[in-house]
Amino acid sequence: MLTEINFDGIVGPSHNYAGLSAGNLAATAHAGQVSQPRAAALQGLDKMRANLALGLTQGVLLPHRRPDHRWLAALATTYDTAPTVLQAQAMSASAMWAANAATVSPAPDTADGRCHLSVANLMTMPHRSHEWPETLAQLRTAFAHEAFAVHGPVPAPFGDEGAANHMRLAASHDAPGVEVFVYTLPGGPFPARQHPTASEVIARAHGLDPARTLFVQQSAEAIAAGAFHNDVVAVANERVLFAHEHAFADKERFYADLRRLLPEVEIVEVAASDVSLADAIASYLFNAQLVTTDAGPTLIVPTEARATPTVWNWLERHRTGNGPIRRVETVDVAQSMANGGGPACLRLRVVADPATIDPRFLVDAARLDRIAAVVRRWWPEAIDPAALGDPALVRDVEAAHGQLLDALDLSGYLTVNHAG
Repeated sequence: MLTEINFDGIVGPSHNYAGLSAGNLAATAHAGQVSQPRAAALQGLDKMRANLALGLTQGVLLPHRRPDHRWLAALATTYDTAPTVLQAQAMSASAMWAANAATVSPAPDTADGRCHLSVANLMTMPHRSHEWPETLAQLRTAFAHEAFAVHGPVPAPFGDEGAANHMRLAASHDAPGVEVFVYTLPGGPFPARQHPTASEVIARAHGLDPARTLFVQQSAEAIAAGAFHNDVVAVANERVLFAHEHAFADKERFYADLRRLLPEVEIVEVAASDVSLADAIASYLFNAQLVTTDAGPTLIVPTEARATPTVWNWLERHRTGNGPIRRVETVDVAQSMANGGGPACLRLRVVADPATIDPRFLVDAARLDRIAAVVRRWWPEAIDPAALGDPALVRDVEAAHGQLLDALDLSGYLTVNHAG
């Protein structure tokens, strides 16, 4: 039976605040501060436990090997001799944000009736551009069943940042849907990360029906305010679209097309007069998980949303006013938030039959406890970005990663499926 599965990225042992992501206001604001990898990973695991408590199916994606010695070798250097900036880029734990791992089209939308996944190339940011080979290896392992088709990255120079710029709306998860690709154009103060051609390539590769596929431009105003991905200003689930008034360049046309293709759609728009773009981005109101539970559409927001009066007041008015979103849950992912990633950034949504997925990538409470035990024993308590070149830190990070793979019986997946 098809169901939505949230695959959360386990926060890696090299989680640090090097401030490498231009346009990500939280990441640059916290650059140079001391991070807490152990606390970050435990916060992510607690979020997964909360998802299980809501009745959701939960999976994981693994942190990548850090430092990335293979990437450094391609740059004709080693970690010991690399410039400081390359050390930081090679040590980045940004693969934790699984929303950037791939774009996913469920079987009901595709021409061949398989679930298609295209790994993101993430080429606009050097520290993320070397993620795709290891992500692809994980996807090929987790989704090796014939029910899936796993594609390599869109080639350069067309930047693709995955599900963070993709939405799907449907009457239900197992019904044919409308897939929405949100792209950005260059010319603003920050990099344009989702190239329209990349979105078009993925739609063709996935065999999507052009009549039920929309390409929508993100507004320049949202990008300038710090919405480096669409999922910072909009999120969708089944028939509900939840978006800021200034999320899209031409919202009237987008909304009209969506209503034509999915008449039952419920568009919940937050007016700028109620919640400014600045408050929406600082609180990550829209970088939330909008999920289906027994209580109805449920929004999982970071605790920063409750701490932002305009945001929490709006949510309370909507919920008590019998709006489509019936329940609001808060989660503490402060360590991820400080680096620019909220609840939605931490997960990749896949609509599939859980029986077709490698069970090592699915978790229950006991499996989360096993992961937490490894984190408490092996993850560094703190990392100062100024100390990223410390050989002792490198040894600790590499040992921690190995312990996690051993605990999950996944030590060999790179040998079998590595593509780089």
